[in-house]
This record gives sequence, structure tokens and C-alpha cells, in this order.
Amino acid sequence: MNSYLSINNLSININDRSDCRSLIRNLTLELDKGEIGCLMGKSGCGKSTLLRAIAGFETLSSGSIYMNGNLIANPGYSMPVEDRHIGLMFQDYALFPHLTVEGNIGFGLNKLSHADKNRRIQDMLDLVSMRQMGKRYPHELSGGQQQRVALARSLAPSPALLLLDEPFSNLDLDLRAALAQQVRDILKSTNCTALMVTHSLEEAKTVGDRIGEIRNGEFTGWFQSATDPYQAHAACE
Repeated sequence: MNSYLSINNLSININDRSDCRSLIRNLTLELDKGEIGCLMGKSGCGKSTLLRAIAGFETLSSGSIYMNGNLIANPGYSMPVEDRHIGLMFQDYALFPHLTVEGNIGFGLNKLSHADKNRRIQDMLDLVSMRQMGKRYPHELSGGQQQRVALARSLAPSPALLLLDEPFSNLDLDLRAALAQQVRDILKSTNCTALMVTHSLEEAKTVGDRIGEIRNGEFTGWFQSATDPYQAHAACE
């Protein structure tokens, strides 16, 4: 198994008296180390459910998920969330309002020594060009600055994989375009493998090495070219 992220015939079903349906059906996809994959599709198509399954928040009905050759989930086994070393970045930033920028970035670094933790925080501030804002609180930042802090916090523990769920949707159009390019540059500079879901063709083209579509819970495959505007645009219509 050569791919860094390998998802094989994954299905997630809901089976109860009031609701019986498939959220994900026989989904198979792969990403290599350092690649950024972008998944497009309509609301409710299964994009976010897939991210939740990879992170460990959904039970698999069938199939398997491997990372770096190691099994992290199948119907009979689920690696603990904290052992997967997966970073998450959401559209609502999910910053702690009572913590400073430095406090937010360092929140998941308690296993490091005090000196190493402070060093890592400063490295992350430099990475997202926010060295002068470490003592500020989230309410003192713009939306774009808050999202950069969220990215720094996600990358601070050096995750094996970063999952991004509509990370720019709360920002205005001009800021979304600029931040999308910044996020790609940062991810490539750290060689971080990432999977992002989005409704935006432009964001997918800017951030992704590969673009694909999920339609009604099924992955239709990676597009032949990340710059194919016709096929990619159809994913969200």
C-alpha cells in the first residue's frame, strides 16, 4: 500500500426506525505524502461525513482507512482519535476566546517542555506571518487573521494529515482568494498532506493538487486536470 492516505470501499450507513440511508457508498480514494486533495460537491453529498470518518468521529459500515500503511479504521476497529495525529480546520475558526493567539496555538502542545512549546509557538507565528500578534485575543483579530491562527494551531503538533472543512466560507470574496493561496503555500512549505472540502471551484483550483467530486455519497474520481473548469464547476451545480 504505497499511498499515504488510502480509503478503500468505505460506506457509512444510518439504520434506525426513522432514518435508513447511506451517507457514503463504496468510496475509494488515495493521496500521496505531501499532496493536497480538494473535494467538491453539493451540500449533504457526504463531504463532511468523509472528513469526520477519517478523523474518527463516524462509525464505518464497511471498508477501511489507512494512513502511512497503518490501519486507522474499519467496521471492527477504530484507532482512538488522539492517536491518529490528524489536524482539523473548520469554517468557524473554533478559537478559544479566553486565550491569546499564542495560547490558542499552544493549546495542543502540552507534551512539550516549556521551552520547546514556546519555540514551536513562535515558529508557527512566523509561518503564518503573525509574530507581532501573539498577545492579542481572537476578538481583536480580523476574520482572515483568525483563520490563520486556526491554521497555525492545526499545524503546531505536526499532524500526519490535515482536514479542512469549508475553511474560507465565512470570509469575504477577496479575502478568501488571498487566504486560499496563503494556505496552499504554507501547506506545501511544511509538506503536510491535506484533504479539503469546498463548494468553491476557485478555492479548489488554488489550494489543491488534485480536485475530485463527491456526488450522493459516491466519489466520482479525481479530475484529470486541477485546472479543468467545466468538470469541476459541475460538481457544485
